[in-house]
Amino acid sequence: MNMTSIVKVTCIALLAAWALPLSAAAQSQFVTIGTGGVTGVYYPVGGAVCRLVNARRDEHGLRCSVESTGGSVFNGNALKRGDLELAVMQSDFQAYAYEGTNGFDQPFPEMRALFSLHGEPVQLMARADAGIGSFADLRGKRVNIGNPGSGHRVMMELLMSHEGMTSDDFALTSELQSSEQAAALCDNRVDAAFWAAGVPNGATQEAAATCDIDIVPLEGAWLDDFLSQFTAYAPDIVKAGVYPGVDEDVPTFGARATAVTRADISEEAVYEIVKSVFASLDEFKQLHPALANLDPKTMATGALTAPLHPGAERYYKEVGLID
Repeated sequence: MNMTSIVKVTCIALLAAWALPLSAAAQSQFVTIGTGGVTGVYYPVGGAVCRLVNARRDEHGLRCSVESTGGSVFNGNALKRGDLELAVMQSDFQAYAYEGTNGFDQPFPEMRALFSLHGEPVQLMARADAGIGSFADLRGKRVNIGNPGSGHRVMMELLMSHEGMTSDDFALTSELQSSEQAAALCDNRVDAAFWAAGVPNGATQEAAATCDIDIVPLEGAWLDDFLSQFTAYAPDIVKAGVYPGVDEDVPTFGARATAVTRADISEEAVYEIVKSVFASLDEFKQLHPALANLDPKTMATGALTAPLHPGAERYYKEVGLID
């Protein structure tokens, strides 16, 4: 065979490979989903997404892996840099990342929404002996405000600013990750820790089961004013019985977890990822308690600030979730 023939054969082979459906042409296509700390809800939820995607690997050729990260702000920036293909983010931080505000230096117009997930009520945990019954009582206490790059860190800073607080108002300011907070509370290294997460949350469960803690109610005119200014949040509750010692519903507020991607991730890949979750939604809802009450219509339309990715939009139209 002469050189011209070899070139022709090679080109024909390449064109044939490009024309193959995803199931045959993308056998080594990997996607990584950024989540949060291993004791939080994002990590097992990301693992649940990957479990369903990988269960259909022979059909679509995608291989999904889950990565523990610093949380919403980290995930948004890593997604923008191309370090991740998928990410779990709070709905408010999806908006902030898309717009380039509150922890994001530049807008991220290439962000695309996939679906929303569980609600994320804020849980302000305090040692029962610390004398903390409200957000205002944090003054003069040892407070963990969250690790840089996490969604709850920015939420805490928004609340502090709204209430005229700075770190100087605390006896000690810690920046621990969610996986470190329960031990810090029960070891008497901090008086209070603040985070937003799906319920039940592993770190909250650990603290409630290990030492005497309270979930501090967040309510009143000050919070109503805060919510009127920051409309990405809404009133919520931590239900009675979800944690040891929580005998009554605790008023609070929160956002929703959402799954996002980038515009340059192929339509076919995103279609298959979304289909993997929604086609096995009953199984997905059983993979973590925070997912138990998911509604497909809300997942397809609620708390999504960035535009839908065309792959997700195609699937939702196909099954009648959107027009």
